[in-house]
Amino acid sequence: PEISRFAWISDVLIMLASIWVFWNYYDVLIRIEEGLFDLEIIHPIIALTACAIFIILCWRVWGAPLGICGIGALFYLYTGEYWPWIFETAPIPFIGSPEDLWFNLNDGVLGTIMGILIFTVFPFILLGVLLEGTGGGRSLIKVAFHLTSRFRGGPAHAAILASGLFGTMSGGAVTNVVATGVLTIPLIKKRGFYPAFAGGVEATASSAGQIMPPIMGAAALVMADFTGISYLTIILAALVPALAYYTSLFVSVIFEARRLGIEAVPDMEGDLAVNYQDFINLIMVFVPIGVVITALLSGFSAAGSGLMALYSIIPLSFLNPEIRQKPYKIILALAKGGETFAHLLMAIGVVGIIVAVLGTTGLPNDFAQVLNDMAGAQLFPILLIAGIAALMMGMGMPTLPAYLTIILIMGPSIENLGVSPLVAHLFVLYYGVASSITPPVAVAAYAAASIAEAPPLLTAVYALRIGLVKFIVPFVFAFYPVLLLVEESGVKFDIWEFSSAIFRLLLVIYLVSSATLAFDQRKLPAWEIVLRLALAFLILITIAPVHWAASAVALIFLLWHYVRFRTV
Repeated sequence: PEISRFAWISDVLIMLASIWVFWNYYDVLIRIEEGLFDLEIIHPIIALTACAIFIILCWRVWGAPLGICGIGALFYLYTGEYWPWIFETAPIPFIGSPEDLWFNLNDGVLGTIMGILIFTVFPFILLGVLLEGTGGGRSLIKVAFHLTSRFRGGPAHAAILASGLFGTMSGGAVTNVVATGVLTIPLIKKRGFYPAFAGGVEATASSAGQIMPPIMGAAALVMADFTGISYLTIILAALVPALAYYTSLFVSVIFEARRLGIEAVPDMEGDLAVNYQDFINLIMVFVPIGVVITALLSGFSAAGSGLMALYSIIPLSFLNPEIRQKPYKIILALAKGGETFAHLLMAIGVVGIIVAVLGTTGLPNDFAQVLNDMAGAQLFPILLIAGIAALMMGMGMPTLPAYLTIILIMGPSIENLGVSPLVAHLFVLYYGVASSITPPVAVAAYAAASIAEAPPLLTAVYALRIGLVKFIVPFVFAFYPVLLLVEESGVKFDIWEFSSAIFRLLLVIYLVSSATLAFDQRKLPAWEIVLRLALAFLILITIAPVHWAASAVALIFLLWHYVRFRTV
């Protein structure tokens, strides 16, 4: 009771402080417009109180990692003049700090990024929760299971297909795991797969929804506003890498099914048997996506397209008799969307603190110069550092804040080496997404483990093995930007280079997926696993004689393996 009383008192205090902060914010903006504003000692107190509110609420919702980053950013803002090396900054007077931190409508806490979230991302968050709450999501899973029931992987393939389609709209790895995993994971286990593998498949497929066009879990919307590249260009560029990754998941499930001797069981649908109503419910899935794409092609903004899709799904939801009987489910879904948006708002508020500090201190540009000097103007080390940083920053926090934080710090370093902004942003986004299945803080894998009743760390290891290609694909399109299809990638599209890159990427997917699961036509010995991984690495080398020689060796070796062991 004492803890509950303290929590209640703290909530009231936070609410009162919030009212005071935003009332003063509004008052200051009015005075600025009238030309009557002068900085006073109360203004940094207002700014720091606002930052404290965001950090406290973010810590309560998302845990410590992002909150600690926000505290560290504020500490660095006021002590930067005492730091060594590139971290040393010009003195920042306490009374002058709120101009950059709080009252700046571009790089401040309530600046551009917060505006993108409110005006562009919000409609798509509501769209995702309405899809789940009105029955479209469940019907999508049932149809996906029906389409894949005759394959060896069965429900595992269904989880991949459904999670990709649902995840592109829902946008959250954990949300996707919970929404689809409660149906797919028990069926994957029933088919004969290990519980940890079942959870790993669902976690890996669910996290990848954020890299699957056309919605990409709102990441494409943020990227479009942030880079100035059109939304349609971004989703077109993201298509081939996303399809390559999902192909790797399908292949991994096939190898695991072979290893366990699992065969197709076409009549296993049970409670997930598809009926006529499920196909009607799919209208709620594909019509809003079609509305978004059509509106964008017609010249509407991303925000306008999202609102049009949102307006379309509400009347379409009454095609489901459950909604006609209980229309209040729409209100409940919208309420859940508001809660989801509020949670993300807290995280983006803390990211706003970091953005404000980075913009004030100029640290990213100094960091980029040092990295370029250390790496000797070599792209691979810079990308490796950026990938590791994105994984570390993304552990335990939403993908969007992790992506934004890393691209602000590492973006200049990557772009200084001739990489286009589109490639740099997609690279960092991929690794931000991958952090949700990377131990030790693999939040999507742990959520799946609780449903699968499997050891959390083992589930995360399986997710990492199944999703290893997610860590390779960003390097592939960084060195072969022709895979992104658009000129904004930095190169003109060439059909021969594109075909070459696709062929070798598919070969790498086969080699890596079989090596990580240690099975192809038979259980792979250690030397064969090493050989496959080495060939995969050589195939991706940009030197033509090297990658074509490695490709030829790999094809001959795989043909030998198939002929020699196909009866096993």
